[in-house]
Amino acid sequence: MSYSIEFELQEFPKTVKLKDGKKAILRPLVKTDEKDYHELFLEIPERERMFIKHRVTDIKVIRNWCRKIDYGHNLPIVATIGGKIVGNATLHQQLGGWKRHVGRVSVLVHPKFRGRGLARKLIAEMAELARQAGLEKIEAEFIGEQEAAVHMFAMLGFSQLMRLDDYVKDMQAIPHDYILMGLNLKTDEEYAGVGG
Repeated sequence: MSYSIEFELQEFPKTVKLKDGKKAILRPLVKTDEKDYHELFLEIPERERMFIKHRVTDIKVIRNWCRKIDYGHNLPIVATIGGKIVGNATLHQQLGGWKRHVGRVSVLVHPKFRGRGLARKLIAEMAELARQAGLEKIEAEFIGEQEAAVHMFAMLGFSQLMRLDDYVKDMQAIPHDYILMGLNLKTDEEYAGVGG
């Protein structure tokens, strides 16, 4: 399947309506988002930041992400309300190797904007982008304490693929259960009902 990320990104920005009636704008992360993107991570409670794989409080980490954007490898979509970045989701792809047909999704929403359906909108957008990219599956990783996130992904069709007790450690070296969830994506042919 021939795929051009630039073609898909022409669909942005997109406006989505949230449960409370507010509208959020979804668009790809750009270089000039550095300060606002960093602020999003700073406003995430420290207890939650411990489970992020990178030191997102360090502006140099965020600067590097914003200056070296590679939409084909990591596609970050941000959600803004009133010009403020209030959430993001990223589709991580391996462009070769034995998992090249599998993408990984991560999502984060500002605490003040949770419970409005924004995470669901972001995940749905990532699933559609992954499908358009020709990926066959997407997966998401969690630690055992992220019960609400695991439940939300399950409601969106993800199933638990694996749970390993005390398998990962947070930034304070405390062990936690590791959960891997996955979703099989439908191809355009399956959507059209071809072959059946």
